[in-house]
Amino acid sequence: MTELKFEELLDAGCHFGHLKRKWNPKMAPYIFKEHNGIHVIDLQKTIAKANEAANALRQMAKSGKTVLFVATKKQAKEVVGEIAQSVNMPFVTERWPGGMLTNFATIRKAVKKMNSLDQLMHDKDFNNISKRERLQVQRERAKLDKNLGSIASLNRLPSALFVIDINKEHIAVAEARRLNIPTFALVDTNTNPDLIDFPIPANDDASKSIAAILKHMAEAIQEGQNERVLDKDAQAEENGEEAKAEAAAEPVKRTRPRKAKTEAPKAETEAPAAE
Repeated sequence: MTELKFEELLDAGCHFGHLKRKWNPKMAPYIFKEHNGIHVIDLQKTIAKANEAANALRQMAKSGKTVLFVATKKQAKEVVGEIAQSVNMPFVTERWPGGMLTNFATIRKAVKKMNSLDQLMHDKDFNNISKRERLQVQRERAKLDKNLGSIASLNRLPSALFVIDINKEHIAVAEARRLNIPTFALVDTNTNPDLIDFPIPANDDASKSIAAILKHMAEAIQEGQNERVLDKDAQAEENGEEAKAEAAAEPVKRTRPRKAKTEAPKAETEAPAAE
């Protein structure tokens, strides 16, 4: 995993915060200075927090856990979708479905319905129904795919959330906190970092800033996934060696020929002489 460089974050504009009048006082530890009425984020602290979050994500990926990426703002949608797909993680870039985490069973029902519509559309009798009914099915499928397509493979609650702009995604953050799901997020100068388990102080409005941080997170996840594969291979090889050793150490059973039983001669008893 490559380390984040100060110059790289500077070029991406990760240090630009919001206007001073819009700041959240709880972000004070991460603010370097004020310049022309705009707060400037301390990039050294950004690097430290980003490395901390990356190490946590690497361990999660190594354990086979799932991280759900959430970003519905326009400048973050495309970047988050591409990076999440590159590491095979689910993502939400359209509207956050209310109750997605706290009422996960209902979301799973909607996903099952989408899968059943897929089966219907691929059925050979689908073209036999009326054109109006086919159009209704296709529209419903497109609507479900827009809202749930990226989480169709999510069979259980995610192990963590990575959020862009916690003010906009406050419902997602609240649901995760309620279920004690760890949260990772970019926190700008107008947010409350205390709501997040692994806050990364950075500009959450510029696509370049978002991409710079997320690429580092994706590298950590990919590294964890690779380590998981290597551990599985090593474990399988170790189990194979143990099985061979056990087979070699097992004593060979020798079958001895059974001896014929010899009956002892019966002693002859003489009948007593009659007096």
